[in-house]
Amino acid sequence: MRKLHALLLCSLLFVTACTPVFDNRDEVIQETTDEDTDQSAIVPNYRMSDENYRMILTEDSSKVSTARTVTTNQMGNRLDISEFESGLRRHSKEYYDPENYYFQPGQFLSGEELISWLSRGSDSEEGLNPELDEDSASVAQFKENPKYISNIVEQDFLVKSEENVVEVKGVTIGISLRTVYNFTTEGKDYQVDHSTEELMKKGKEYASTILQRLRENEKLADVPVVFALYEEAEASSKVPGKFLSKTYVEGADMSINNWKDLNETHVLFPSSEARENYFDDSQIFSDFRTEVSNYFPNFVGMIANGFYINDELQEVSINIPIQFRSQSEVVGFTQYVYSLVVEMFPEHYDVEVNIYSMDRQESLIVREAGAEEPFVHIYK
Repeated sequence: MRKLHALLLCSLLFVTACTPVFDNRDEVIQETTDEDTDQSAIVPNYRMSDENYRMILTEDSSKVSTARTVTTNQMGNRLDISEFESGLRRHSKEYYDPENYYFQPGQFLSGEELISWLSRGSDSEEGLNPELDEDSASVAQFKENPKYISNIVEQDFLVKSEENVVEVKGVTIGISLRTVYNFTTEGKDYQVDHSTEELMKKGKEYASTILQRLRENEKLADVPVVFALYEEAEASSKVPGKFLSKTYVEGADMSINNWKDLNETHVLFPSSEARENYFDDSQIFSDFRTEVSNYFPNFVGMIANGFYINDELQEVSINIPIQFRSQSEVVGFTQYVYSLVVEMFPEHYDVEVNIYSMDRQESLIVREAGAEEPFVHIYK
């Protein structure tokens, strides 16, 4: 009964924790001081948390779709799509404080321009990938001239000034690089593996070129720019790739002087990498998996994604697929997993457990770092 009361209490806490922070009423603003191009937009009256940006909502739907379309078409692993874009916002917070900046998807680089930049030099005057006539190239020529860059994402950060006007005061450019380059020629499939060191070198070259092109736009001539390099995971990977390095370029600067290397990685549990490099965390997951199997002996396929910064676990996301026969079975199992999270996982990192049946998510358990009790939600 005590655990059931705790579960019900935590359900209430979960709902409360997700209530938006209403700092002020909806604001209708002007997006620029340029009278010829100004457009009305809305700043939402809430932030989901103090760590999130408030997004500028515009009447022109095309303004929010360009980057997403290009990203979806260029990246082979769906996990990379989410991690690349959300990770860019996470890294941008070091330079653009969510307390003072608003967020908007990139407005300066069109979809056509991005596609042109991602092409080979022989296909486009602005193509960043090496020139190569793919119709006549040999295997050796493909291997000597692989495509490194796969995607570019722009994110804009705005500050509100006088008379409800917001202007871009910062831009972040994410450059995604291929771990593996796949190509087909002479009727056969081939691949070229790229080392992290090779991707870092190429990514920094691309960033310098992109900076020069951004500065040619008079609206970006004096705007600070953050660049972040991202290494994609292989298409079959069950965890996303990772950010390699980032840099901040002051407004009006025409060159990049300093890069900050990043030590981030996503680790799959269970896996040989987890056992070899993160044994203690791997053992906790193994014990957790054993306890779950004691409740549901026939369950299969439970995996987890651990996110590390400087080899310290920041968060772990666990997916548990189980076929339930009734809603009461969902509640009972969720209560059991809730108790395991409290008893087995240390409190210095975030824990998220997603419990699924065959065709839907059944429940969610979330415990933030430092919290004693998880939040729980059971879907109806």
